[in-house]
Amino acid sequence: MREPRASNWLLWVLGAVGVLIVAAAVTTAVVILNKVAEPPAPAALPRDTAPVPLGKRELCGIRLVVYIETDEGMTRAAQVLRDDQKARRVLTETKAESYERFKKLFADQPELVKLTTPDVLPAAVHLVPVAGTDPETWAKELRQRLPEATKVDILDPAGVAAKMKTTPPPCPPEGER
Repeated sequence: MREPRASNWLLWVLGAVGVLIVAAAVTTAVVILNKVAEPPAPAALPRDTAPVPLGKRELCGIRLVVYIETDEGMTRAAQVLRDDQKARRVLTETKAESYERFKKLFADQPELVKLTTPDVLPAAVHLVPVAGTDPETWAKELRQRLPEATKVDILDPAGVAAKMKTTPPPCPPEGER
């Protein structure tokens, strides 16, 4: 004896509804888990691009360093770079300040310090980028825009530490300690 057609139709409808409920539950779970797993976007840190001396600051995040032969050229470049929308901080270092830092860095090599004078070291503008800035692209732009720059370097302390297989101390979001 054959079952009535209505029961077959009912089974198909219940099966389809069941599949839709399972699909909705899986989709909801994926959406919720992705929201939980996504890291929060970094807070936009305020821009403060009035050029200030690097001084005793320790920059620990990615930064660009624009090397310039003279203090006057460095000052002009810093004034230009303060208006660059990719710059979050603009810090300056005169030739004399660069020499003082050099002496501290190489204090364990007195012969090297003795052979070096402030006039052979460049002045520099240190740039802390706005979050999301591609440092490679920005460095390339700066090399074209600033013909007085002898060199534009990207310094990434975390990258250097990784190559040396060491762990640097944590760096705050501001990029300086």
